[in-house]
Amino acid sequence: MEHMLVLNIILAFVWLAITADASIENVLFGFILGWMVLFLIRHNFSGKRYVQRIWMVIKLILFFKRELCLSVLRVSYIILFRKGKHRSAIFSYPLRVKSDFQITLLANMITLTPGTLSVDVTSDKKYLYIHALDASSKESMCKDIHDGFERMILEAFQ
Repeated sequence: MEHMLVLNIILAFVWLAITADASIENVLFGFILGWMVLFLIRHNFSGKRYVQRIWMVIKLILFFKRELCLSVLRVSYIILFRKGKHRSAIFSYPLRVKSDFQITLLANMITLTPGTLSVDVTSDKKYLYIHALDASSKESMCKDIHDGFERMILEAFQ
């Protein structure tokens, strides 16, 4: 159980790095937020793969930050230089993730990335409907999600 405390402390430090605020309130909030995350995913952290899972979660967080920055640049480019020349659309994305936690995490990462929005999940949990600001290549977007967010979520939480 002490390994969960160490992971909680690591998550609190990640929170501090993201927010760039080392106030006592923010440290405490980061620790509580880390505890809540660990509580929600506690069933995923057992056995020999524990250290690998920690690394995969850290990689997922870093990948998300990178995608966030890149998508800000893409959306800025669309707004500044392609006014009215982009094709927004809603499309269905076939899900490989199965658990409610994994689907929710994927949907939230897509929604938090500028230019995309998770709209709905089918009742059988096989498809996620996504609105994209520029959906000129649905196949490319599906491949990016499949090879990026979804692959890393499966590696970290399966």
